[in-house]
Parts: sequence; C-alpha cells; structure tokens
Amino acid sequence: MQFHTGRLIDHVHLRARNVTNTRYFYETVLGVLGISVTAKGEGWFQIDELFVDAADARTVPTHVHLAFQARDRETVDAFYQAALSAGGTDNGAPGERHYHPGYYACFVLDPDGNNIEAVFHGPNRRSAPSIVIEPL
Repeated sequence: MQFHTGRLIDHVHLRARNVTNTRYFYETVLGVLGISVTAKGEGWFQIDELFVDAADARTVPTHVHLAFQARDRETVDAFYQAALSAGGTDNGAPGERHYHPGYYACFVLDPDGNNIEAVFHGPNRRSAPSIVIEPL
C-alpha cells in the first residue's frame, strides 16, 4: 500500500474570530510537528499550506476538519498536550482508531471549533520529507 500526498490541496483558508488566539494555538501545536509560521501580517498568518485570517462582519469563522501528519505516536501525544495547553478543547484523546491498522490519532477543537487531528499511520518509509516547489 502507498499513500501519495502533495497532489490535491494547494492551501486551506480558515477564518478566525480572534486571529491572535488562533495564531498562538497553531504556532504551538504545529511547532510540535516542526512546522513554523511562514508569513504573517496584520490580521493574518500562514503556516505552509494553511492560511488564516480574521472573520469580520461579512464572514463567519470556519468549521472544518484538518488532519496533520505526525512522525510517530509520541508526536501525536505531544501535539494533544500542546493543543490543550494552547486553548484547544479535547475531542478525542490519543489512541488507536479503527480506520486502518496502525492509525494512531488525537482530536482537539481549536479556538474557533475546527476539529483538528494529529495522526500517525504506523511505521512507513517516505520517498522525501516534502515536495519542493521553486518558482521559475
């Protein structure tokens, strides 16, 4: 079995009630995964393919499910603890799930109610840690 990533999603755009609190949450939990803010400005920030800006009178906060890849079970556990300490709400403690053998995940709600997951799919070998895109 093979999993291919990096082919479907270009970016995900979330709208936050309080972009400062939401940025703190994502900086904290994604920092556990070794991923940091790549760009930021007044009322917005970007971390890799995740773009977040402030909801306003014309828009509402988003409500989606996002799943982030973890390199091992310990990282899932650390992600969960970091999420709770950064203002997240428990939505499923770390543990094995029935989705496929080796699926180990946790679920938390971010400050805007988005269902955020960290998942380790079991031992695997990757062809590369990420894809590289270089503008011409």
